[in-house]
Amino acid sequence: MSQSDLLHHYSQQFNQELEEIRTNVLAMGGLVEQQLEEALRALVSGDVGHGERVVANDYQVNALDVQIDERCTVILARRQPTASDLRLVLVVIKTTADLERIGDEAKRVARMAIRLGTADHSRGLFLEIEHLGTLVRGMLNKALDTYARMDVAAALEVAKEDQRIDREYENVMRQAITYMMEDPRSIPFVLDIIWSARALERIGDRCRNIAEYVIYFVKGKDVRHTNLDQIEEELIRR
Repeated sequence: MSQSDLLHHYSQQFNQELEEIRTNVLAMGGLVEQQLEEALRALVSGDVGHGERVVANDYQVNALDVQIDERCTVILARRQPTASDLRLVLVVIKTTADLERIGDEAKRVARMAIRLGTADHSRGLFLEIEHLGTLVRGMLNKALDTYARMDVAAALEVAKEDQRIDREYENVMRQAITYMMEDPRSIPFVLDIIWSARALERIGDRCRNIAEYVIYFVKGKDVRHTNLDQIEEELIRR
């Protein structure tokens, strides 16, 4: 389904309104990506300035969330969309909500980075979480690209990526527990690493949500709370 098919309506003004909210979501996604990148840089490099910048700029993500939500409310009230038009507006609302929460998780990582500062504890843990962060950043980028193209096949790949994120998160947790057992004095430091890893794992969950919204829009099927085998079966059947 091409973008022109998505936005072909009887009202050119309505077309423009739908295109505007879709574009605003991508702009919000770009900002969230930047926030996550800076938060990870602060955590891994110990650059507190990057972390402080993420915390200070979180209001921009929240402002876009409110702006897009208000615009969608106006469209629902004035246009009373149906079928795919209604699904598009609902997908925009749900996607912005998840992007706002991703922004919150990025801010949480940034705050942990500020607390850790230039701590020179086990670099092994930092390497593990850096790897997890790289995977999560890639997943977010893919989720936003999938949303931009409304690509169902790509959305399924993003959903599958969440399993890899979960495995990497478990690896970080095992490493962290081992480190605390070997050196109990490291517990406060390691707990901050654990909370950061948990925030990244949650971002992966949010990215999967965005991919599922794309499937819902294109196929008209809500695939939340279903496993990947069920989702694939639904896509093949339809």
